[in-house]
Formats: sequence, C-alpha cells, structure tokens
Amino acid sequence: MKNLDLLVNSEEKRQEETLMLIPSENYASKKVREFVGSRLSNKYSEGYPKRRYYQGNYFIDEIETLAIEKAKKLFNVPHANVQPYSGSPANSEILFALANFGDKIMGLKLSAGGHLTHGHPNITFSGRYFKSIQFGLDKDGLLNYKKIEELAKKEKPKVMIIGTTAYPLVFDWEKFAKITDSINAYLVADISHVSGLVLGGVYPDPAPFAHVLMTTTHKTLRGPRGAMIMVTQKGIKKDSELPSKIDKAVFPGLQGGPHNNTTAGIAQALIEADSSDFRKYADQIVKNAKVLANYLKGGGLTLVGGGTECHLMVVDLRPLKLSGNVLAEALEVAGIVVNRNSVPNDPMPPFYPSGIRLGTPAITTRGMREKEMKIIADWILKVVDHVKDIKLSTNSEERKVFTRNFKKNIQKDKFLIDISKEVKNFLQKYPIS
Repeated sequence: MKNLDLLVNSEEKRQEETLMLIPSENYASKKVREFVGSRLSNKYSEGYPKRRYYQGNYFIDEIETLAIEKAKKLFNVPHANVQPYSGSPANSEILFALANFGDKIMGLKLSAGGHLTHGHPNITFSGRYFKSIQFGLDKDGLLNYKKIEELAKKEKPKVMIIGTTAYPLVFDWEKFAKITDSINAYLVADISHVSGLVLGGVYPDPAPFAHVLMTTTHKTLRGPRGAMIMVTQKGIKKDSELPSKIDKAVFPGLQGGPHNNTTAGIAQALIEADSSDFRKYADQIVKNAKVLANYLKGGGLTLVGGGTECHLMVVDLRPLKLSGNVLAEALEVAGIVVNRNSVPNDPMPPFYPSGIRLGTPAITTRGMREKEMKIIADWILKVVDHVKDIKLSTNSEERKVFTRNFKKNIQKDKFLIDISKEVKNFLQKYPIS
C-alpha cells in the first residue's frame, strides 16, 4: 500500500512544478486552506443559523452568518445560502426548488460550452428528471440570441439555466432576461467560472437580470471547493417565497449538515475578494487570457469564438486533425496541464474530443502577467508541432487501445521532458503562497 503522506506531498510538488492552465482550477490562499483544515469539520450543524438541530453551534452560527452577509454585500443580493457542497448539487437544489419533475428546462449544450447540470440529456439529474431543451452555437462559435428566443417561445421552459464551463465570450444577461420575462420563466445565472470576474468588474453582472445566481467558490473566486446560491431582488419580486424555497431545497431537500470548515473558507475568500487587490487580480486574469489567446492564434491555432473575453479559451483542433486527448497528454508530460474538451458540433465523442480548454486564473494567482503569456504560448505551440502528425482512429476499440499505449509511451518522450524541465525552472520564480 502506498504511503498517504508521500502521495499528498507528491501532489503538492506536482502543483508547484507544473503550469495549471485548467480554467476551473485555482490556488486558495493559505488562510482559506487553514480554515478548511480546521477543527470546524468536527461540528455537526444541520439547519441554519439560530435554527439548528444540534447544540453547540453558537460560533458556527456566527461564521455562517458572516459568510452570508459578505456574499449579499459583494453580489448585491438580498438572500444567500452558503451551504451547497459544490456546483452540481447547487444546481440540482435550484431545479428542485423552481420546477417539478417533468417540467421543461433550457440551457446551453455541453458541447457548446454549457454544463452537465444545465440539462444534458439522459445521464444527469437535470436531463433525466426534467424535459430538457438544449441550444447550441452558430457555425462561428457564437450565441444566436434570436434563435434562442424563438426556441424558448416555442418550448416555454419553466427555467432557463444559463452558464458556461467552456464558452469563451461574455453572456448578454439582459437579452436572456428579456427572453425569460417574455415566457414568464425563471432565469438562473450559473456564474461558477466567472464570479470572481464579476466581482472584479471585468465580466457583466447578472444580478439585475436573473432571479437566482449560483456560483462555485473555488474557481476565479479563489476559495474552497463549495458553492453558493443567491436570490436577487428581481427573484423575490417574482416570487416572495423564493428564498425559503431555495433554503428548503438545500436542507432538508438534498443535503444534511453543512461543511462548517468550508463555510469558513468561503467567508475568508469573500473577505479577500472585497479588496482593490482582488479587483486588480480579476482584471489581470482577462488581460492574460486575451494575450495568450492572441499568441496561440498567431501560432496557427483555431479558437472557438475567435478568442476570449474572459478567463478561458477553447482550441479547436479539427483543422489539424489532432485529438484533444493526444495534445492534453503530451502537454502534461511537458509540465503544462490543460484538459481535453469538446468543441461545437464535435464529430468525436466527449471522451475523445476535438479540442482542449485552458485558462489563466491559476497562473495569474502565481503572479504571471502579459509577458509570461508569450513564453507559455511558445511551449504550447512547440508541443502541438511535436504531436501534430499523431492521429486518433475513428474506431472506438482502436481509440481505446491507442490512447492507453500512447499515454504510457509518451511519458518517455525526451522532447517533452526537456520542456517540462524548462517549465519547472520557470516556475521557481512564481511560488505558490
């Protein structure tokens, strides 16, 4: 049996020595990590502040109330629930509160940059227990609001849940609000990826337009792995019982006791986000992403939507006939961690997609700026050129065998190993706090 201490230390070392470019990952501050690892995890606290089913929650009540009030202030909302365990449970709780099983919901397709919990058919809670209406992107990789409106008016969903894991451009929340208002539907803004950018003033704020906001807390917000559900003033105006419905859906609807250590970590992340330094950080994320995107485009890569307006970009590898699996595995050996990702109208299945997804939140946390983006882009382009002639079979069984062997053999590739050494040396200037 492997030693647990050794495994944890090895993971921490891996994070130190590789470029974390997965846009849904980030580095929480030392203070956030201290709270997550504190004795708060020893306490059971079913219920809400001043309404617990266990004794001994005086300080826990104060901690959760602090987190709630900080969320309400920063996002300018009248109600916040900080107990959801993560984003997928939070979206399930929202749907549980706003719709009945079998009701229509509407969201962006997974392959177009949406999330599994936005109604992906058959395999998710949202797609199995609700009638899911999905919309995609135009050929140019952009949202077509006119077509979305036509589809919504035809299908009349009860809830539109709008958010992204891989759409690189900003959402027009006002247009989505006009669509949902016209059919008397709820608008849920899933800002899990961009909540830190919203607080930083570099991404459109959905609070004036949506009824409910949901965000995870570990992405651009730089907190622990948790989530928050917030009800806006518009949401309460539409349904005065909405805060109560959300709270009851979280507990006792789908969850038990909250993770108090995470709640404290969320409170600390919100305290840190309420600063000029954080706003500068959010602005730098977007600056870095745009520069990185431009260098990659200049190197001949095709980007979905033509570039980025936020923290992430998706590289469409179809013009190179290159698999996202092949490139992601090769980049990891080179010390550059991205994830394979579907592209709009992808002919390949999700596990063997035609793209990769990357972003700048974590490397910006480490202190990198525009000039470092060229260095990173040059490494990525070198790896692309190194593996561009490696093709993945369209036969499913051949793909599995090839992928397994490729992953094993690529670990010994000297060209990629040499790049990883350069990356490791480069990162010594940017330690993780």
